[in-house]
Amino acid sequence: MKRFVYLAVCLATMLSVFPSCDDEETYAEQKEREKNQIMDYIARNNIQVIELDEFLKDTVTDVNRNEYVLFSDNGVYMQIVKRGEGRILGKDEKWTINVRYVEIYPQTGDTMSMNRLEINPDVFYVKRDGDNYSASFTSGIMASRYGYSVPNAWLMPLPYITPGFLNSRSAKVRLIVPHNQGTQKAASSVYPAFYEIDYTPEKWQ
Repeated sequence: MKRFVYLAVCLATMLSVFPSCDDEETYAEQKEREKNQIMDYIARNNIQVIELDEFLKDTVTDVNRNEYVLFSDNGVYMQIVKRGEGRILGKDEKWTINVRYVEIYPQTGDTMSMNRLEINPDVFYVKRDGDNYSASFTSGIMASRYGYSVPNAWLMPLPYITPGFLNSRSAKVRLIVPHNQGTQKAASSVYPAFYEIDYTPEKWQ
């Protein structure tokens, strides 16, 4: 009898540690959950979504109306808060860019990471080949927390902003980013993120 009770306790413990497959979300369910989180964030923050065709007429998002443009091919939402007072990254150019940012989990509003209170900004190196951009972090919190790969969404504003060298001339954008355009951790765990990012070139090459 004691042996039976012992085995029953062991079995119950194993089941609590290793949930059944029925309790696990499929990838499709995870994506649906993420989509609902993003739509809820948009509704709660009274975000006005405009289509890419409308945005491309003047490449402006009206901050007073809280406009974001939706890139429907990848699900990223972008608001240009400040275009900057410099110039656009030219074709076949390489820049080193300093960034100040905050990363927020849309469902709860919790800050996942940020560097606005740090002495040093995050730094990434970006190269433009035609209309393609490649980049990697060289230092900062994003690199230490998520690896050196720059999220694809962080590069999407570059064709539309003109950041200058001084902080007063930097560009500022806000992004709502689904997992497949975010960090490696977001991609593997399937969760969205909200970013507010200031871009300031350190040097042009």
